[in-house]
Amino acid sequence: MPNTKRYDRAYFDRFYRKDRTRVHAPADVERKVHLAVSAAEFMLGREIRTVLDVGAGEGAWQPILARMRRGIRYLGVDPSEYAVARYGASRNLRLGSFDGLDAARVGKGFDLIVCADVMNYLSPGALRRGLGQIAGRLRGLAYLEIYTDRDELTGDLAAIDLRPPEYYERALRRAGLIRCGMHCYVGERLAPRVVAMEGGW
Repeated sequence: MPNTKRYDRAYFDRFYRKDRTRVHAPADVERKVHLAVSAAEFMLGREIRTVLDVGAGEGAWQPILARMRRGIRYLGVDPSEYAVARYGASRNLRLGSFDGLDAARVGKGFDLIVCADVMNYLSPGALRRGLGQIAGRLRGLAYLEIYTDRDELTGDLAAIDLRPPEYYERALRRAGLIRCGMHCYVGERLAPRVVAMEGGW
């Protein structure tokens, strides 16, 4: 079934701002950003300089990253016309989809690529195409939140598609992405830094 949801202001108010209905508290998001940055910098052996946020929404990661790393270059891509109209200029957001990074003319060589709260709403084709486009742009580490039919979730459950873990493992492996724990993945360039107990495949 196609995803017909509207990612407008009401949607973001409900799932990202209102205390009673939001999926994550601001402190949770900040901890998540710190985790992703620390993991990427550990794998790269230096501070990150470039970040691509796929399905960025309102670009909530951007101000946190800007505080953490002065001069960091952040690009967020999202299909929400509302989010891009409101935050496009201030947070460097542009219109685009998970599997439309080529069409959105997104460059390559990102130290950190983020995709949070997105991948469980994608069709198999969009997931396959998007993972390939992410892998082709990755220089460092990808933080990809993926939940499966073994996880209990709250929040936006409309049009969600929870698949078995093995499904995502195959899709990630085909794209050349290697698991290193806590939603983190690297490409072939950094694969030698992943030890057996982290990779798991």
